[in-house]
Amino acid sequence: MKKIKSGIFGLNPLLDGGFNESSTSVVIGRSGAGKTTFATQYIRRGLHDGQEGIFVSLDENKEQIIREAVEMGWSDILDYLDDELLVFIDASGREFGNFIRKELPAFVAEWQGANARIAVDPLTPVMWSTKDPYEQRELIGFMLKETRKVGTVLCTLEEHGAGDLTTPETVIPMYLADCVIHLRYRSDGANVTREMKIVKARSSRHSQLAHPYHIVRGLGLIVEPGEYRRVTTTRIPVIIRQLLQRPDLPKPVAERLEKMLDGLTDEDFRDLKPDQLLDLIRNEYGTG
Repeated sequence: MKKIKSGIFGLNPLLDGGFNESSTSVVIGRSGAGKTTFATQYIRRGLHDGQEGIFVSLDENKEQIIREAVEMGWSDILDYLDDELLVFIDASGREFGNFIRKELPAFVAEWQGANARIAVDPLTPVMWSTKDPYEQRELIGFMLKETRKVGTVLCTLEEHGAGDLTTPETVIPMYLADCVIHLRYRSDGANVTREMKIVKARSSRHSQLAHPYHIVRGLGLIVEPGEYRRVTTTRIPVIIRQLLQRPDLPKPVAERLEKMLDGLTDEDFRDLKPDQLLDLIRNEYGTG
């Protein structure tokens, strides 16, 4: 998978190098967690490299988002607007079903293949536009499929309830997205706690840990690596290859499994022991 840089300081190593190109990601968090800042930071990273950016606003108007970016210290966003590298689609207040089914395809037809960065902020109004879960899935699925034709998509989603990501408004977007990032934000007035958790990232060896993050004017979100270290050693795959040479394992089976081990590292096996894995393999193929 070709990777693109996220624009979030400290996040790329946790995502195995960044977001997968032409993928869809969903960033979930409460009000104040930094979702719009995240989306703007992601767009700006592409703009810095000459990549076009498309910001689809389904809640706040264009002027509000630009004002917040300037207040964050990102006044260069005005230059990108003047140069038409950054395009805003203000869909706030519209009937979202009609917007997605009728207006969005026309826009995609014009921009298809542009390899742009697209931010949709937030998806929540689309989920709230209908109570029918099947229609919710159809709308979100169609929107993600269409926007992915234009480039790499990042959506934000408001979090409500207990914060365990089980509410109906979060389950469908999480299922449809390639990557899900949870911004855990808690505030009791005097104290603020922020943690970032990568819930899933398809085709990536991503961090399983919760990482503290900060929001700093001028820099945006900054993620701490904490105890996470990418493991690249291959001791366990080597041991398994040696075990595959045992005479009680048929040669065609051993050759097939040998190919499966290509590119794997110790990190892929975590706490699984080589002898234990071999027993499971032998059981599957009826040789144990």
